[in-house]
Amino acid sequence: MTAVRRSRVLYHRLNRDFKCRLSACSLCVSPNSAANSFRDVDSVVFAIRKGDLEAVNDLAASSSHSLLKENKDGWLPLHHAAYFGQTECLKALLRVHPGSVDKRTLQEQTALLLSVSCEHLPCVRCLLESGADPDICSNNKETPLFKACELENVDMVSLLLSHGASVNQRCGQGWTALHEAVSRNDTEICDILIRAGATINPPNTYSITPLTVAAQRGLMGPLSYLIEKGADVNIQTCDGVTALHEASKNGHKEAVALLLTKTADANKPTKSGLLPLHVAAQYGHHEIVSLLVSATSRAVLRHSWITPLHLAAEHDRHAAAAVLLKTGADVNATLAPGHSSLYADRRATALYFAVANGSTRTTEVLLKAGASPSLDPISPLLMAARLGCVSTVSLLLERGADVNARIPSHATTFPAVIPLCMNNLPLLKCVLNHGCDALSCFTCTYGGTSHPPSAVGSNAHDCMLPLSCNESSERATQFCEWISTPAMCKWAGPVIDLLLEHVCHVQLCSRLSELLDSTGEWHAIKRKSSSPRSLLHLSRLTIRTQMARDKLRSIPSLPLPNRLIRYLSVAD
Repeated sequence: MTAVRRSRVLYHRLNRDFKCRLSACSLCVSPNSAANSFRDVDSVVFAIRKGDLEAVNDLAASSSHSLLKENKDGWLPLHHAAYFGQTECLKALLRVHPGSVDKRTLQEQTALLLSVSCEHLPCVRCLLESGADPDICSNNKETPLFKACELENVDMVSLLLSHGASVNQRCGQGWTALHEAVSRNDTEICDILIRAGATINPPNTYSITPLTVAAQRGLMGPLSYLIEKGADVNIQTCDGVTALHEASKNGHKEAVALLLTKTADANKPTKSGLLPLHVAAQYGHHEIVSLLVSATSRAVLRHSWITPLHLAAEHDRHAAAAVLLKTGADVNATLAPGHSSLYADRRATALYFAVANGSTRTTEVLLKAGASPSLDPISPLLMAARLGCVSTVSLLLERGADVNARIPSHATTFPAVIPLCMNNLPLLKCVLNHGCDALSCFTCTYGGTSHPPSAVGSNAHDCMLPLSCNESSERATQFCEWISTPAMCKWAGPVIDLLLEHVCHVQLCSRLSELLDSTGEWHAIKRKSSSPRSLLHLSRLTIRTQMARDKLRSIPSLPLPNRLIRYLSVAD
């Protein structure tokens, strides 16, 4: 026996003895308190616990019927003898009542199962030699052999098999002893079971085989052994999952490499249509992605409803995304239309997935690889603005995203990004500095005349405008209608003040004037709108107007003095 196995056996025995001491009262006494347990316990059981063979023999001779007396849990003295490892007492009891050898407790436990659970090998041998059935299971379908495998007790497993234990019997979840031995990373017991006739590919309730268990947990010993013995590396569960899927999901690089060398098929999809490469990308195992790329068919990938890059983007797996792009993944591949339509915003690109899930690092990787911010029905910029992520908005603007993009389902006379910057002035300033059309906010069809009641919703969600591709409303919403809603009017002053910094002289409509008049501290903002603008301000706006939008994005990097850059950026 190896040092490792000796340490395991010692651990189990110490653990068992500790449990025995803790549970002795509950197993052997009446429901009274522990302090009174020894007074109330049956005399036969008390003698068995002490290992007093003479007393057990005397009691058996004087009153043999007491040996068949059950406690509240359905335990006979025989069960106690098996549980506490009293082999000689066990033999004495069986001599008097040999037919009780397979009697079961209320939990359907036999004396054999109890002695196996406590690793009392002499008791197990005694019971088996007395005709105990090794295949009787407890109420949770646990057999003595299954328990012995769980305890990694080689001698117990061998003894049970030598007395006819069924090697392929299943527990309640359909697991066999081989499943349990594999899960314990015990190749020695696996070998004993296989030589005893264990089926190599027994599926459990969910069609999971021992090989799948080994791959799922990255257990290289059992995995190599099962493959050597002929286990099917491509067998699938009821969900279509293979061992390669499981190893890829859980990041077991060595297991993936071994399976690939043993003809594991990287092009078998699950029932949901995902290949192992999809799974590795989704969970961010970039080294496994590298292994699987060359083994995965490009044609099969093209027919998938989603690309591995989409999954990497959705879950912010920037390293996996980088590997996929380096190995030739199309950064601008779009989601299959049937699946894109499942989303209200009809998202299509990996870039949109990354932005929508707040994956800034992956967004940067995709943009550097050439991802286009204009392929989705709704601009990723609008989603980034809705999430309030200034860094992502800046990245998208630097890569050419349209700062004046619209929402298909909600027509507005001003850029849709402005409502999405609700109560986020730094973000609003960012988009205005990148050329957002501020002037359109002051274009009102009603001008100085009375405005009709606003049709814009009063709650914050309505004011932010939902990102969807449903049919557009018949009439476009004006800025004054949006900013005057109850959810937004408290921000009217600071928002209008910021907008005025990006326009020349404008005439406020009657509704905006009323808003600024409603709060005393906003009167200065109203005076700013009615007063002539400074030459400094007009010059700056004229220069910015003459610059193309891409040049506005590059202002911070222009070879100009810092003060001039701040001036052009509307920083002071």
